Amino acid sequence: MSIPRSVLEQIGRTPMLELQGFETGPCRLFVKLENQNPTGSIKDRIGLSLVDAAERNGDIKPGGTLIEATAGNTGLGLALVAAQKGYRLLLIVPDKMAQEKIFHLKALGAEVRITRSDVGKGHPEYYQDMAERLAAEIPNSFYVNQFGNPANPLAHETTTGPEIWDQMDGDVDAVVCGVGSGGTITGLTRFFQRVNPSTQMVLADPVGSVLVDYVKTGRYGEAGSWVIEGIGEDFIPPVCDLSAVVHAYSISDAESLQTGRALLRTCGILGGSSTGTLLAGALRYCREQTRPQRVVTFVCDSGNKYLSKMYNDFWMFDQGLLGQPETGTLLDLIARRYADGSAVTVRPEDSLIQAYRRMKLDDVSQLPVMDGDRLVGIIDESDLLLAVHADAAHFHTAVQTAMVTQLQTVDVNASVDELLPLFDQGRVAIVEDAGRFVGLITKIDVLNYLRHRVQ
Repeated sequence: MSIPRSVLEQIGRTPMLELQGFETGPCRLFVKLENQNPTGSIKDRIGLSLVDAAERNGDIKPGGTLIEATAGNTGLGLALVAAQKGYRLLLIVPDKMAQEKIFHLKALGAEVRITRSDVGKGHPEYYQDMAERLAAEIPNSFYVNQFGNPANPLAHETTTGPEIWDQMDGDVDAVVCGVGSGGTITGLTRFFQRVNPSTQMVLADPVGSVLVDYVKTGRYGEAGSWVIEGIGEDFIPPVCDLSAVVHAYSISDAESLQTGRALLRTCGILGGSSTGTLLAGALRYCREQTRPQRVVTFVCDSGNKYLSKMYNDFWMFDQGLLGQPETGTLLDLIARRYADGSAVTVRPEDSLIQAYRRMKLDDVSQLPVMDGDRLVGIIDESDLLLAVHADAAHFHTAVQTAMVTQLQTVDVNASVDELLPLFDQGRVAIVEDAGRFVGLITKIDVLNYLRHRVQ
């Protein structure tokens, strides 16, 4: 077996897996594990294709700068290829991109500029418009433009499609795709129309995107917002061909992320947020069928990029996406509940350095001090600072020397309005139920709660 000499040779040829453990009606559902690509996503395929095409066409010269707008993994694919081929890469990314992706991009040597995700095409801070403008200003640069570059769908027509066809032994009834730039669905449409025109193309799209309406009516209105990364659009990209799509599903953020999390629990597959959207759409399609079909969809990228988001219960809670039943009490505002073991606490005899480390590790500013199951105090950043600023050796003294013991608590059945005087005094709300500690509520917790009420 020959051993590759470059990581770029590892792009593509990803495994196919038949899913078990999900209700799929009369159908068999298969997933192509694109998370097995070098940077963990299907976009590695187009990253290589786009740069190779730019070189063939003379659009980029040695030492030149590649510039791209990306809301997801295309940037990582390009960063991998640019690093291997010696190009500078400047990426314009909207501010909803997961922090893990930003760290990964910078570690690969890409330059990242963050712009707004709440503006549309034509706005000077819209990520695609900004990338195109910078390419016009920077010498020896090339705007990659995945949204309009024919090398994008070509990658899927010539690699992804043939791989699926071979792995499925030429028996594919439907393929479920999402649309970021449109390259995957366009390339696969071209391939399957050539080898098996009866294969149905199915679209799974985030609620808020304009694409499902366009497929169903030929028109689209103003886009909404969604937290899923990498798919969904507020316009139809130039390379995107939706003409062969016969079914289209709008999938909410909650359904997408909960389905992605279920994929990990059920099958051990750590997929990203767009994977959850595609799987949810594929499951809907399968369950609607009346005859057996062989259906293919994708694990588009790795959930390693979303550990701080979709696989973080506290982020999911803040976004209102955990699907927990509401109680109508202050419990609905508390993400870190003491009863379920998620509250971050310290004991009176713990050291101040332990309290500091827990604050840093869990990104909290105050800690309940528990003696067994009894709340005996609270310590926050100000208490720590006052205790150690004169002598850092005081970090090794006990929490009980710096904690506040005169506590003002509120009952779990109190109203949100009753919290405001506490916040005005610079305090955190300590919530109890029949004398038992329930959890803490901060100002940001209340803001999150009110934001969900508006949505």
